[in-house]
Amino acid sequence: MLISKVTIEGLALARGDRLLFKGLNLALEPGRAVALRGRNGAGKTSLLRAVAGMIAPLAGQIVFEGAQGPLEAEEARALGLHLMGHQDGLKPGRLARDELAFQACWCGGDEAGIARAMQALDLARIADLEVRKLSAGQRRRLALGRLIAAPRALWLLDEPFAPLDAEHRARFGELMTRHLDAGGLILAAAHDPLPIESDGLEISA
Repeated sequence: MLISKVTIEGLALARGDRLLFKGLNLALEPGRAVALRGRNGAGKTSLLRAVAGMIAPLAGQIVFEGAQGPLEAEEARALGLHLMGHQDGLKPGRLARDELAFQACWCGGDEAGIARAMQALDLARIADLEVRKLSAGQRRRLALGRLIAAPRALWLLDEPFAPLDAEHRARFGELMTRHLDAGGLILAAAHDPLPIESDGLEISA
């Protein structure tokens, strides 16, 4: 995997004129999951977006490392991580199977990866439906498909379980465990406890 470690040092983020937090430190290593905790608006989503390169920090740094040492941040973000936000980012008019194929190919996946995602997330039954006709839980499973179809080391997850039913929460929890067992890294914002072994990081000003 491209990314083998993420180090955050002295990070400060703001939303508009409001300071969210400062002095945040974290070392995320292979096989480790960290659950972000804090009240609504504390900056959990902003932290995920900052790691993904979508928000510029006020202070501090985010360093990506590979097996051979430090990585260029642009390369690490383009090829080494998946960000799963509140919005699923799916095109409503596409068939589910076509949307999964598009998402997977955009992220460097292939037909074998798409087949794995279809099986792992129980997508065959919705494959021929338009995305606009899917329930919130079905859309979330379809969006999660790219994590399996185009494997990348770092998963940035923002409330990934929110629309899922109990069966598919358990199923995705198993996929998270497999990802960690293979040396992957997970940074997740979730109000409820993650169904995997994880460390907690409190986000506060």
